[in-house]
Amino acid sequence: MMSAQAAANLRQRLQQNPYPGRGIVIGRDSAGGWVQVYWIMGRSEHSRNRIFVGEGDLLRTQAADPAKVDDPSLIIYNAMRVCGRRYIVTNGVQTDDVYEAFAAGRGFAESLDRWLHEPDAPNYTPRISGYLDLDTEQVWLSILKVSPFDAEQSERHFFRFDSIEPGYGYAITTYAGDGNPLPSFSGTPYLLPLEGDPADFWQALDEDNRISLAVRRIAADGTVETQITNRYKAV
Repeated sequence: MMSAQAAANLRQRLQQNPYPGRGIVIGRDSAGGWVQVYWIMGRSEHSRNRIFVGEGDLLRTQAADPAKVDDPSLIIYNAMRVCGRRYIVTNGVQTDDVYEAFAAGRGFAESLDRWLHEPDAPNYTPRISGYLDLDTEQVWLSILKVSPFDAEQSERHFFRFDSIEPGYGYAITTYAGDGNPLPSFSGTPYLLPLEGDPADFWQALDEDNRISLAVRRIAADGTVETQITNRYKAV
């Protein structure tokens, strides 16, 4: 039952969806190893002008062509960091606040207190964040969405997963699909299959809109290996 649902989610929410936007998947491969997947998509020249760069256990975005950058605030950021045995992934500059909160002994929700959804009206892109605690084997995902009552306020949704079977991951994306304005993700994180090569998510993303994808494999001893697929090359 779970495998059928995960396969249906892959087909309907990614393969048949032209624009899920940025996405996070956290789960376990078929051998039981922990995996984090993060991808970015783009419709405009500005949002497409990006690549992923790995530096040790840090993953960040970088402009493919710096000369074409008008406003770096929403497109250039650290996307993955490691704080002790906690493995962080987000779709924006909040990555560093989560890291600093963990380093100071504060919690996940508290780390996002000062953040709202992105100020990119009329889309009001959600901020999505997550982490794996390797000691407890708990996975957390969150989404900060624009309030339906006040565009200057956010709804804050947090999800904790205490058990994930090998071959599955939970996914959350910024959008439900294409549109003007873009419709925000709704509902709860959904299951995707992770029994194959997680880098295959690249093939599931719309060919016209996919920009970069990173797969982070996390060993039991805490070491990481990060595989990057970029559509563009640095100028």
